Amino acid sequence: MRLQVHKKGIRAFGVSESFVKSDSRYSILAGVVMRSDLILDGFSFSTATVGGMDSTQRIIDMYEDMGRDDINLILLNGCVISWYNVVDLNLVAETIGLPLICVTYRESKGLERFFRELFPEDYERRIEVYHRNGPRRELTLKTGKKVFIRFIGMDLEEAESILNKFTLVGAVPEPLRVARLLARSLMRSSLSRYTVRA
Repeated sequence: MRLQVHKKGIRAFGVSESFVKSDSRYSILAGVVMRSDLILDGFSFSTATVGGMDSTQRIIDMYEDMGRDDINLILLNGCVISWYNVVDLNLVAETIGLPLICVTYRESKGLERFFRELFPEDYERRIEVYHRNGPRRELTLKTGKKVFIRFIGMDLEEAESILNKFTLVGAVPEPLRVARLLARSLMRSSLSRYTVRA
């Protein structure tokens, strides 16, 4: 799972999502394959249950459905998506067999209280996965913006180098920015009426 950070043309698979809790049972997941020279090289789409616990498998399915062997790492826009649908970062990285960086953008005191209040039937499982994901590390990108990251299969210096490769402006790496735009567009369109793997 080791990563050649300085390899020319390194490819990242960035996954982001969009949902409207009051209007839909499902969120839209969009995945973008992008090279470090910022050339788009592929897309993948799926759904996750709003308030569910299926985001981990859906992300794995998105990657596997592409049938590619030239992707070098996974980028995720957060590990608690689709209204507290917790992504198991270690399981994603281990199953796919690639290094992973999960990026968030705000400070947080933790989500355990919300898990307990909102999901009394399975809050223990959510908390277990959330804790297994490990603590976040604060990082300042070359753009001057602060992010909070979890990373697997690399060290902090490598994670910083990768994020700086893929970030043009602001705090959001380009694969995640484009994936988020795609997910939002699909959610607003009539495609949001259908589910990919519901």
